[in-house]
Amino acid sequence: MRTEINDKILTETEIDPSLDLFAEIAKLKNEMNAVLLAHYYQESEIQDIADFVGDSLELARRAASTQADVIVFAGVHFMAETAKILNPNKLVLLPDLNAGCSLADSCPADEFKKFRESHPDHFAITYINCTAEVKALSDLICTSSNAEKLIAQIPQDQPILFSPDKNLGAYIMKKTGRPMVLWQGSCQVHEIFSEKKIVQIKVSHPNAKLIAHPECVDSILIMADFVGSTSALLKHVQSSPEKEFIVATEAGIIHQMEKTCPEKTFIAAPPNNNCACNECPHMKLNTLEKLYLCMKNRSPEIVLPEGVRVRALKPIQRMLEMS
Repeated sequence: MRTEINDKILTETEIDPSLDLFAEIAKLKNEMNAVLLAHYYQESEIQDIADFVGDSLELARRAASTQADVIVFAGVHFMAETAKILNPNKLVLLPDLNAGCSLADSCPADEFKKFRESHPDHFAITYINCTAEVKALSDLICTSSNAEKLIAQIPQDQPILFSPDKNLGAYIMKKTGRPMVLWQGSCQVHEIFSEKKIVQIKVSHPNAKLIAHPECVDSILIMADFVGSTSALLKHVQSSPEKEFIVATEAGIIHQMEKTCPEKTFIAAPPNNNCACNECPHMKLNTLEKLYLCMKNRSPEIVLPEGVRVRALKPIQRMLEMS
């Protein structure tokens, strides 16, 4: 990414190290009348400078209601697309266009279209972690925060397709007793938590409670003391009298947990590899430097075909109304 400053092309590595990026970003926000939205999985310094930090549902609501002229989305591509779907006349920026999503990638629009066509009588409920094109082929969008509530509002005799996360779908099926046909996609972050390593942590921290995101595999969810969306996990640790938690979701949320509950201990659940904790490589592509450059250069911009945007808007609006 590059921007022009005093006729010199500035790259990320050439930013003056003495530059106060927090102050520069704040200045640009004022000049642009911009709002900075950040997901809980972003780097801690991006979370700290954001106007609002939340999960997918909370961020969609903020994007739908903002009065800003520019939306700077510190998250991944599908999140910025959702903001653009809701705000066709606003400039929507994403610090790094390569910040994708393994779950969204697991559900290509052409294959999803065939999936829908093979189940013509089914109502398609699609997790928000998908592309705009897949949203445009769906009847209703959901998040991990509201999926159970939305499905409860669908008539019992209406068969359902649930896409693309098979783990979240299976969890919701257990919770509601509602049969659904599941797309077999998954999130690379939540798929590889190590059951063995979590048991080892529980042995060394016998008072620690395991909390997990419903995108985790069933063996982890069965072990968990609490299962919930990212925002639900945060609210749980804030209200719980317990003092130690093993956190089975992307490790970025621990920053907010430590900020709001400094007296408590949070342990990132380890994956089944040599890393110490589980981080989303896509989320971590965004940096403070890229954030500054994208605002300075007003690029990369999210652009969508209007036909796709209009079709994708309907199931998102339905979600917001039903939520």
